[in-house]
Amino acid sequence: MKYSVVFALVLLVSRSLAQSPIDVKKEFAFAAQQYERMLASHPDTTKFPQSTNPDGSPRDMKSSWWCSGFFGGSLWYIYEQTKDSKWKDAAHKWSMAVAKEQYNTGTHDLGFMLYCPLGNGYRLTKNEAYPPIMLTGAKSLSTRFDPKVGLIKSWNKFKDYNYPVIIDNMMNLEFLFWASKKSGDKRFREICITHADNTLKNHFRPDGSSYHVICYNPDGSVAAKMTHQGAADESAWARGQAWGLYGYTVMYRETKDKKYLQQAQKIADFYLNHPNLPADKVPYWDFNAPGVDSPNTSNEERDASAAAIAASGLLELSTYTGAAGKTYYQAAVQMLQSLASPAYKAKLGENNNFILKHCVGHKPGKSEVDVPLVYADYYYLEALLRYEALRQKMGSRS
Repeated sequence: MKYSVVFALVLLVSRSLAQSPIDVKKEFAFAAQQYERMLASHPDTTKFPQSTNPDGSPRDMKSSWWCSGFFGGSLWYIYEQTKDSKWKDAAHKWSMAVAKEQYNTGTHDLGFMLYCPLGNGYRLTKNEAYPPIMLTGAKSLSTRFDPKVGLIKSWNKFKDYNYPVIIDNMMNLEFLFWASKKSGDKRFREICITHADNTLKNHFRPDGSSYHVICYNPDGSVAAKMTHQGAADESAWARGQAWGLYGYTVMYRETKDKKYLQQAQKIADFYLNHPNLPADKVPYWDFNAPGVDSPNTSNEERDASAAAIAASGLLELSTYTGAAGKTYYQAAVQMLQSLASPAYKAKLGENNNFILKHCVGHKPGKSEVDVPLVYADYYYLEALLRYEALRQKMGSRS
C-alpha cells in the first residue's frame, strides 16, 4: 500500500482529534502489555531489543551498541507511571546489564547507554549502586573531548576524517551536567558548554536547520560539513533536527543562558514551519528527501522516532518560552495524538512487541527502514509522562 494512502487516513483522524486529551494511562497499559511480551522473549540480558530485521525477525544488539540503554529506560518509565514493583525489578536488571559500558571510551553515546537507564533508575529509587557507574561512565565520555578542538569526538573516523562530530552528540550533555552536579567536578559542565557553543557555531545553517556531521581539523577548524544518515549533505535529516531541538532545550535548562533557548526555538520553528512537514506532524525521514514532492502525498517513509523525540523536547521547551510555548505545546500534543493512532502504534502482540511503527534508522545505508526502533518507544513514553505532568500542572487543560 502506498504511504500516501496510509497517511491520508491519519490526516483525517488527526484533524478530528485536534487537541482532545491523550489517555496516558491507556497508552501505558498498552506499553506494559507489549513490554511484558518483550521481556518474555528476551530472557538473555546480553541481547538488547533494537528493531526488526528485513525478514521480520527481532533485531537484537549487544550492550556496546549505542541504543542498549533505551530498553531499561523505557522499563523505568513504565514503572514510574504504573508504580508496579515488577517493572522496577525488570528495569534494574536491564539497567545493570549495561553497567560494564562505564569503561567504554570508544563511544560518545554513553549518555544514551548509561544515563537513560541508570539516571532514570536513580531519579526514581535513589539506589546508590547507580551513581558510581554513571560517574565512571562520565569520565570515560570525557576522554573523547579534546580541548584544542573544543568538542566531544563522535566516531573514531568518518571517511577520510579523524574528528567527526554529529548533532546527536548534544543528547549526551545532560549526562555530563548530572555528573558535574553529583561529583562537584566543574570540568564536566565546562565540557558541555564548550561543546554546545562550538556546535552552535558550526553545525547550523541560517534557517535553523543542522548538518548531521561536522569534521574537524586538529586545531578545531572545520574540515567538512557532511551527512551520514540524511539524504544529502545540505538536507535536513529529521531526527538530527529533533536531537538538536532537545539538546539545546536541555542546555537552557541547565545553564539558563538565553542563547541556548533562542537556538532551541529557532530549531523548533524551522521544524514546525517547514513546508514538507505533514499535517499530522510526523516528519518524513529527511525534510528534503528526494521523494518529498508534497507534504502529505509523498511515498518517502515517515520517521516516528523523530516525532517522539521532538514531542518530548517541545513539551519541555513550551515551559520556557512564554506566549510561544502554546504553539510548541499544541504541536507536541498533535504529534503524540498521531503516534497514539493506529497509523503509528502497533497492534497488541505485533511489531515484535515494540510500541511504535514506521521509523527510519539509516536509509542511505539501507538499515532499519520503516521499522520499530527502541528509542522511538523510549522518547514516546517520556513525552507521555511530560504531557501528563504538564496537564496536571495546568489543571487538566489540554
